[in-house]
Amino acid sequence: MRRDRSGSKSGKPDAVRRHGRTLLAWSAIAFALPAHPAMAQAGNPAQLAGASLEELMNIEVTSVSKKEQTLSKTGAAVFVIGPEDIRRSGANNIPDLLRMAPGVEVAQIDANQWAISIRGFNDLYSNKVLVLIDGRTVYVNSFSGVFWDQIDVPLENIERIEVIRGPGGTIWGANAVNGVINIITKSAADTKGGLVTAGAGSRQTADGLVQYGADAGSTGAYRVFGRYFNTDNSVFPGGQRAADGSHGEQAGVRSDWAPSMRDTLSVQGDFLSTEGGGTTAAVFAGPPPFATPVNNELTNTSGDILARWEHTLANGSSTSLQVYDNAMKRNEAGFQMTNNAFDVEFEHHLAAGSRNDVVWGLDYRAEYDAGSTSTAYSLHVNPPRSTDSLFAVFVQDEIRLSNWVSLTLGSKFEHNAFTGFEYEPSVQLVWRMNDRQSLWLSAARAIRQPDLFDYGVQFNLSVEPVPGYGPALVTINGSPAVRAEQLNDYEAGYRAQISRRLSLDVTTFLSYYHHLETQVQGTPYVTVSSGSPLLVLPLTFASLAHARDYGAEAFANWQVTGRWRLSPGFSMLRMAIQPDPAGQAGFSPRQQVELRSLFSLPKNLEWDGSIKYIGGLASQDVSAYTRLDMRLGWRLGESLEVSVSGQNLATRRHLEFLDDSGLFIQTEVARTVFAKLTWRY
Repeated sequence: MRRDRSGSKSGKPDAVRRHGRTLLAWSAIAFALPAHPAMAQAGNPAQLAGASLEELMNIEVTSVSKKEQTLSKTGAAVFVIGPEDIRRSGANNIPDLLRMAPGVEVAQIDANQWAISIRGFNDLYSNKVLVLIDGRTVYVNSFSGVFWDQIDVPLENIERIEVIRGPGGTIWGANAVNGVINIITKSAADTKGGLVTAGAGSRQTADGLVQYGADAGSTGAYRVFGRYFNTDNSVFPGGQRAADGSHGEQAGVRSDWAPSMRDTLSVQGDFLSTEGGGTTAAVFAGPPPFATPVNNELTNTSGDILARWEHTLANGSSTSLQVYDNAMKRNEAGFQMTNNAFDVEFEHHLAAGSRNDVVWGLDYRAEYDAGSTSTAYSLHVNPPRSTDSLFAVFVQDEIRLSNWVSLTLGSKFEHNAFTGFEYEPSVQLVWRMNDRQSLWLSAARAIRQPDLFDYGVQFNLSVEPVPGYGPALVTINGSPAVRAEQLNDYEAGYRAQISRRLSLDVTTFLSYYHHLETQVQGTPYVTVSSGSPLLVLPLTFASLAHARDYGAEAFANWQVTGRWRLSPGFSMLRMAIQPDPAGQAGFSPRQQVELRSLFSLPKNLEWDGSIKYIGGLASQDVSAYTRLDMRLGWRLGESLEVSVSGQNLATRRHLEFLDDSGLFIQTEVARTVFAKLTWRY
């Protein structure tokens, strides 16, 4: 079991009407802006749909080695979600986009909370997947996880999402254990002109975006945007409406400059404010009843700013300096959390002789945390305020053994405030058998560093009956003896363009985990709560579990005709965890099967869809289900697009995930429809 803190509150009608007027005001401003004569933002929306399979196999990715590499030359399991995949998915958020990636487990808990992991260990705020936006870490180290309701990038501004299945610690450091999700946004130069989107549906009741971009002098470009969204309440099993709706506003700006032939500069910032809710099974210290459902407010205010400078030296090598700051203030389930992370990173990419391609870098991060809670919830963290530092250096060398074989060696070395010195080496061997086929092998070590909650949390988990005594309070307590969780991972993969119309990507893996976090039973004791004796059963975090995973992932692209592309995918996972074999091994589906279809009809019509089977969760008594999503789109010239999407069409409602801590009350995922209008000018 892992502790969770979650909850939210339904949007207030007056607030919805107020923010609706704000959206109308934004729209009026957008219509008043001068139209860009070239309508550059429209671009070519069918870029990837019309690309050949050879071009798809050679898409450049940067998340594997922090340098541009073609997909066919990477020694890692990578899946790229491109702009055309995003546009034609019918999805309104990033979690739903990630459902198309093999090996990624996406489960919705309520209207705005998700459990997302890669290759097992799924959980609310899954702690073994590192998530980034343009290289900026949005993984919160203080509690080891991601607030997915705060990862809210306008989908129209995403260039691609690179999903690495498997460890990425050599490049990205701690917490990139089972995978890395890097969301890469478009340059401001690629989004010139105006953009207005408006949509409404049965779940996402309102969603609107107003954006404008233009040249900034002779060497730069900029874009600014504002967005409003409102999500309706979901439904508990049995049909009762929950109180987990949310609404909020988002604004952002980005500018990109090329002051010289050798220099580029990018500066961007975002602001997000949300109000929502959720229902928790709050466990009180007393008096009885100890546990009761409580509707909690969820408020979040977060912002970030990032600057990145890249410089090409006279010898052809390149350097980059990136600085960012993330700030967040969040109130959830009675817990108020403040977090601020400042990071500065330097990188150098150079050729050392004719065979060695080296990337190395330095990184420093300072993270401030403060937390407080309502005394009724009895959730405390000691110390309540903390500032922790991380120092890191990494080096990776790609050695060209021949024209067809390359060997990549590297490691990251870190010093964190909890476990001190850590290292994360890796080795990759890539054999390009010919221009159409490649085989790769890899071995790597990665760690998940402990967090502030692991060391100092005190939390009332549940109330359990004790024969002969009555109800007893189960508590969880942190421990400074918690160690870094370790992974030793071994993988093999094969990529091939089998024919002009068919490509295939297959990966197998074997993973060994050590020092996994679990709980040990302490000595029961009796305390006095509200004048009555109360039996307490204490659990303390410890690093005593270990696990072995193995499995396979495969996906293909089949260009059936010039207008029709099919993309099947499959993933299989087997887990064995000791000393709790029936625990988290059952939190992830053992198999997932998907078939996506992109079909371009005459008259600029598009009919797209996906059907996906997700296996059941044995430890949570969540049944297997089949998800059917469809989209019908109509492009009216280069500037206007109308679409209608349906999600979860195969079932009226179904469960996808239960919160393992017992704190969070899950809801069912319902069948939904959404209509959207997009205008570019």
